[in-house]
Amino acid sequence: MSDTMLTHPLVDGEVGPGCKKVDPIVVADNVTRTFGGLTAVDVAHVEIPRHAITALIGPNGAGKTTFFNLLTGFDKPNTGQWSFEGHSLARVPAFRVARKGMVRTFQLTKSLGRLSVLQNMLLGATKQPGENIFTALIKPLWSKREEAITSKAEEILARFKLLEKSEDYAASLSGGQRKLLEMARALMSDPVLIMLDEPMAGVNPALTQSLLGHIKQLKSEGMSVLFVEHDMHMVRHISDWVIVMAEGKVVAEGPPDQVMNDPAVIDAYLGAHHDTDLGEMTGANPVVEAKKTAAQHAAKKEGAI
Repeated sequence: MSDTMLTHPLVDGEVGPGCKKVDPIVVADNVTRTFGGLTAVDVAHVEIPRHAITALIGPNGAGKTTFFNLLTGFDKPNTGQWSFEGHSLARVPAFRVARKGMVRTFQLTKSLGRLSVLQNMLLGATKQPGENIFTALIKPLWSKREEAITSKAEEILARFKLLEKSEDYAASLSGGQRKLLEMARALMSDPVLIMLDEPMAGVNPALTQSLLGHIKQLKSEGMSVLFVEHDMHMVRHISDWVIVMAEGKVVAEGPPDQVMNDPAVIDAYLGAHHDTDLGEMTGANPVVEAKKTAAQHAAKKEGAI
């Protein structure tokens, strides 16, 4: 351990895996999820800071999306507890999690292709009296609310530059536009924490800067953001805090520049011996040895002829 104690304004104490935050919005303890004999998630303790953009990174198979699914009620853990704004959400179903203000998007977008873009947006709004079978029969009981959420939806679509597509089928949008639609729809429920699962995956580079700007805007509007991403340039560019998972565990966390240079992070992505010659590990260079064996085999074959 370094003699110098690493600190950060978001952290109460020393920076490190599982460190205590000054004002956490999510706190998770001993969360595990296994599939047969495979442990996909094994998080001893982690806290997500409030009013910050937090990146959750790690190699493929690290357990990031599974951890997302557990926190948001789309999967059930084997063990563990977690809280959101001080209220336990362990084993709370996904729709109730969303109502409490923890809203997520998906790596593979979940837009309803046969509905219009505007209709997709309206589905994301809460407190709609027209969804009740009895009040739906009496238009004056729900018409004002529908006008209000329609106006809100059009305002958000304009911000995401999708307003001109509002009457188009969602299926007609490009992959990047669907990512924008899913993020815009999430805002219809006025989330406190928005969780984005690989928002840049499959997005045309022309839309990348737009998505980055929208994510930054979420923070400026008072929301907390937690996102999974493989694009390290994006992570370094917009994140306030980075949490690294590998083999289901949190192996490092801290500000972006510190994490990018952490040996545990480099090992997680590139392997523990990424900077060591294979010959130094085994006492012999396998390429040279293979050539020698091939030469010996050829010589024996020629001698037998």
